[in-house]
Amino acid sequence: MRLVFLGPPGVGKGTQAEKVAGRYGVRKISTGDLLRDAVRNRTSLGVEAKTYMDQGQLVPDSVVIGLVRDKLEDPGCAKGFILDGFPRTVPQAEELGKVLEERGILLNRVINFQASHVEIVKRLSGRRSCPKCQATYHLTFAPSKRGAQCDRCGESLIQRSDDQPEAIETRLKVYEQQTAPLISFYETQNLLSRIESVGPIDSVYENVTKVLAAYDMA
Repeated sequence: MRLVFLGPPGVGKGTQAEKVAGRYGVRKISTGDLLRDAVRNRTSLGVEAKTYMDQGQLVPDSVVIGLVRDKLEDPGCAKGFILDGFPRTVPQAEELGKVLEERGILLNRVINFQASHVEIVKRLSGRRSCPKCQATYHLTFAPSKRGAQCDRCGESLIQRSDDQPEAIETRLKVYEQQTAPLISFYETQNLLSRIESVGPIDSVYENVTKVLAAYDMA
C-alpha cells in the first residue's frame, strides 16, 4: 500500500492517514511532522524551514525532498506508506516519482480530500496543540477536557503561528497556486480518487476504505 493523501490544509487528511495507517499496518509519513521535528531539534534544515512555516509559505523543495527520501529508506516503510502533505508541487511529485522508481516501486493511489473554504478556515483557526507532547485538539470538534491545558501532560496549549487568521489565508492561497495543480497531474496518470471530507470522521474514513477496496488494497 503506497498512497498519497492530497488536500488543502485543515481538510482532515492527516486524521484519515493515521486511521488508515493504524488499520493496515503501514507507515504514515507527514512532512509537517518531519519539518516540525527538524525545527524543534534546531537542525540547519529546521532553522531554514521555520522562516517559511511561520509565514504560511511552502518550504523549499530541497529541504522537503531530502527529509522524505531519508524517511522512505526506513525499514518501517517496507510494508507500505501514506504520504501526508507531500508532494506539494508538481516538481516535488516528479521528484517523488524518480525516488520511487529508483526503489522499483510505484504509487497505488492518490486520494484528494475536499472541503469548502469556510469549513477549512473554521477547522484551522480552532486548532490547539501541546508544545511538550505534540497532542492536538480543536476548540469545537475535539476540545481538551482540561480547557487550556493538555489532557496528556498538563502543559498549556498553544495556537500554532500558521493557524493564525492571516497565515491561514496565505496558506490557502499558496495551496491554490502551487498544490492544486497536482490534482490534474495525478488525474492524467489515472491515480486520483476524490473524497468529500465533510461530516463525521468515521463516515469519511468509511469512504476511504471503499476506495482502497475498489483497488484491492483493503
